[in-house]
Amino acid sequence: MSRKLRLVVIGCVRFSQSMLEELLSLNVVEVCGIVTRKSSDLNADFVDLATCPGIEQIPVYHSTSNDQEALASWLKERGPDVVFCLGWSSLLKKEVLSIPPLGVVGYHPALLPRNRGRHPIIWALVLGLRETGSSFFSMDEGADSGPILSQSRVRIQDEDDAASLYAKLEVVARQQIRLVAEGLRSGTLNPVPQDSAKASYWRKRGRSDGRIDWRMPAEGVHNLVRALSAPYPGAHAEYRGEDVKVWKTRLGNAGLRDVEPGYVLAVDAAEIHVQCGMGTTLVLERHEFKQPISAGEYL
Repeated sequence: MSRKLRLVVIGCVRFSQSMLEELLSLNVVEVCGIVTRKSSDLNADFVDLATCPGIEQIPVYHSTSNDQEALASWLKERGPDVVFCLGWSSLLKKEVLSIPPLGVVGYHPALLPRNRGRHPIIWALVLGLRETGSSFFSMDEGADSGPILSQSRVRIQDEDDAASLYAKLEVVARQQIRLVAEGLRSGTLNPVPQDSAKASYWRKRGRSDGRIDWRMPAEGVHNLVRALSAPYPGAHAEYRGEDVKVWKTRLGNAGLRDVEPGYVLAVDAAEIHVQCGMGTTLVLERHEFKQPISAGEYL
């Protein structure tokens, strides 16, 4: 392809904005359309791409429902060579996927075919994984199941939380998306089919998954807190009948075997030392407890 690669970007989260900025910086592509939303109750990191700088002359389609016939009609008017769908909570159907001749490029922050599905950053941290992945793939009608176009491994450090892991993935994905766009334009990409026999799926996270159970070992509670830190909604503890957000913790010293989980061992300024399961302790460093808490109370 000697001319610029014409593309449409679909997305409504911070990652979508980051990738749009990278694509706009490339001389070999022309962003000929943007699909986004004006609001979302599903995405804590929501961004209306129409507010991004540098897109004033680009047509924008605000999706208010999952009307894929209307979306398909709008895309046909734009005539893209390829569509990048990056940070979108709805699966695309055949009538949309079949429009661009070079297909629709999706993204999933995991090492596909493992860990397809929902909330991959959160689950990777909750489960204490030591690495995850940054995967661009050619979308089909399944969930994260199309051929891989680019994949990189991303290390997860002990100090990582949702914000830092999100930022790491953005950095890696910016490098990848340049190569994917250039490869699509030159026809040099070699898609690799996923091995469905090795696939696994993460389920949708519910509110109850964010509730702290002090019977868990401290490391498990710590992983939950860092997984749900900003830009996500935060883990929560129950105190005097109310849910209270906990945003940052660290592992404490060894606890006492004859003390029940949830027992407040000590309070040092804003830090609260709590007994957890298996004789472990956790220090709550940043939280939203507004009522005074004393040693000897229970959470």
